[in-house]
Amino acid sequence: MRCWLSGLVASELSCIKRDRVLFDRLSFSLQSGQLVYLRGPNGAGKTSLLRILCGLSQPESGTITWQSQPLGEHWFKDLIYVGHKPGVNGALTAIENLAFWCRQHSVSASLDHLYHVLAELGLVGMEDVPCRTLSAGQQRRVALSRLWLKSAKVWILDEPFTALDVKGVAQLEDKMKAHVDAGGAVLTTSHQALSERAGTVRFFDLEYRF
Repeated sequence: MRCWLSGLVASELSCIKRDRVLFDRLSFSLQSGQLVYLRGPNGAGKTSLLRILCGLSQPESGTITWQSQPLGEHWFKDLIYVGHKPGVNGALTAIENLAFWCRQHSVSASLDHLYHVLAELGLVGMEDVPCRTLSAGQQRRVALSRLWLKSAKVWILDEPFTALDVKGVAQLEDKMKAHVDAGGAVLTTSHQALSERAGTVRFFDLEYRF
């Protein structure tokens, strides 16, 4: 993955939810080779900020650009977003969920490759059962498998370690470090601190505003 000169840049963002200002005149940037850990107490606006940066929500004011252009199709092609909820259809199997996601995001992946990714994530034998029968940690692994399937410059991850065991956390941290080392970028928030195996971390803090 090549390094890119101009990254994700947010300027003077404001967000209001239920008549409360979560943040105001916030500026932020994410560049190639960076792992940024977004911190803040519950209610500070972490998820709201991530959704705004992804283009899923609109700020009250401010601008966001990707590679010096307003967010658009080029941004969504370069982005993987994994939300706090896994976004897995419980009626579908893990394989069916991944196949649907790949079609939705124009990702070319053979059935054999989908099975290989799920095996790498410790889901051997769980590929063809409805996801509603999987544990919370297993469903989280199905959601995170998108990181193994799509070549995207930027990963935005909201509480990605939720329900993962120690092995799963270590595997994800290794994956994040490899992505950043290859010139990608990761923006994540979590209730648990990143370990040294995740590599160099830059912190960005939000405060709770009354």
